[in-house]
Amino acid sequence: MRKRRVLLLVHEGLEPPASIEGLSSQEISPFKAEYDVRVTLEELGHEVRVLALGDELAPLREAIAEFRPHVAFNMLVHFRGLANMDAHVVSYLELQRLAYTGVNPRGLVLANDKALSKKILSFHRIRVPGFAVFGKGGRTKRPSRLEFPLIVKGATEHASLGIAQASIVKSDDELAQRVDYIQRTVCPEAIAEQYIEGRELTVSVMGNQRLETGPVWELSFDNLPAGSQPIATHKVKWDHAYQERIGLRSGAAVDLEASEQERLQKLAKRIYRVLGLSGYARVDMRLREDGKVFVLEANPNPDLSFGEDFAESMETRGYEYAQLLEKLIRLGEGRAASWPG
Repeated sequence: MRKRRVLLLVHEGLEPPASIEGLSSQEISPFKAEYDVRVTLEELGHEVRVLALGDELAPLREAIAEFRPHVAFNMLVHFRGLANMDAHVVSYLELQRLAYTGVNPRGLVLANDKALSKKILSFHRIRVPGFAVFGKGGRTKRPSRLEFPLIVKGATEHASLGIAQASIVKSDDELAQRVDYIQRTVCPEAIAEQYIEGRELTVSVMGNQRLETGPVWELSFDNLPAGSQPIATHKVKWDHAYQERIGLRSGAAVDLEASEQERLQKLAKRIYRVLGLSGYARVDMRLREDGKVFVLEANPNPDLSFGEDFAESMETRGYEYAQLLEKLIRLGEGRAASWPG
C-alpha cells in the first residue's frame, strides 16, 4: 500500500481531538466521523494534516502549497453555512488538480438540490414523490395536484436539518407555517413533498464507472410514540438518548425477496449514474405496501463514521473500515487520472 500525504478537510469546530478518552458518545458524535477517519488513516501509515475550513478558501490554497498533499479527503457537507456551496470547494480542488475523495462538483450540485434532482429523475421515468418549491418572499400556494399529507424540508439541506414530526402537514395553514419556519431557520427555499407511507430503505453505492452496492438497509422503530410518523428527523439522527427511547434500529432489510433486493440495488445504481455521482453516496427510498418504490433523494458523501450505515453496509461486501477508506482514496485518485490535459 502506497503511503500518502492526506489533507483531511473538515468544518471549523469539528476538528478531531487527539484523544476521545473520557468523552460521552453524545459529546463525540459531532466529530466522530472526522476522528474515525483521521485515526484510521494514520494507523494505515498515511501522513494526515487536518484543515478546518470556515468561509475562506485561502487556508486551503496555503495548505496545498505547503503540505503538497497527494489527495484531499473531503468531509465537508457545506461551505459558508450553505449546503449547496460545498461543490465550489471541490471545484477549487479540481482547479488545483488535486485528487479528492467523494462526489464531483456537478454531482454535488444536482444531488444537493432536492427539486432539481427530482426533476431529472422524473425525466428518466424514476418515480419520485410529487412536490412543490416555495421561495422566500413568495406565496405559499399549494398546487391542486399536491395532496396532503406533505412533508416540508429545506430544498438544499441535508442531515435532516429542520426535519421534525411537525414537518408532516395536513392542511394549507400547517403548510404555510412550516414553510415559513424552514425559510427563517434552515434555508431560503422550502420543498413540500408528498408524504409516502411505507418502509424507509437506503442503498449505499460506491464507485466511478464500475459501481458496487451494499445490501438494502432499513431504518425502523420499536417504540415510536403514538401519533408519530416513522421518519428520520434531526432528533432521530443525532440524539442518542432519544434513539434509545424510540428503539431505533438500522440494518440490512429483512423479508425482502432476492429479486426485490436486486431491483432496488439496480435502481440505486441507475440514480447514481443519472445524477452524475462519483466516489460514494447513499440513495434513500420509500417502499409502499403495494410494492411501488419512491425515490426520496440521493445523499452525496454520507456519514463515514465507523459503525454507521455506510461503513456497516460496505463491511457486508468485504470492506473492513480501513479498506473502505483506502478504496475511497483510490477512487478519488482514479477519477483524477482521467482529467484531461
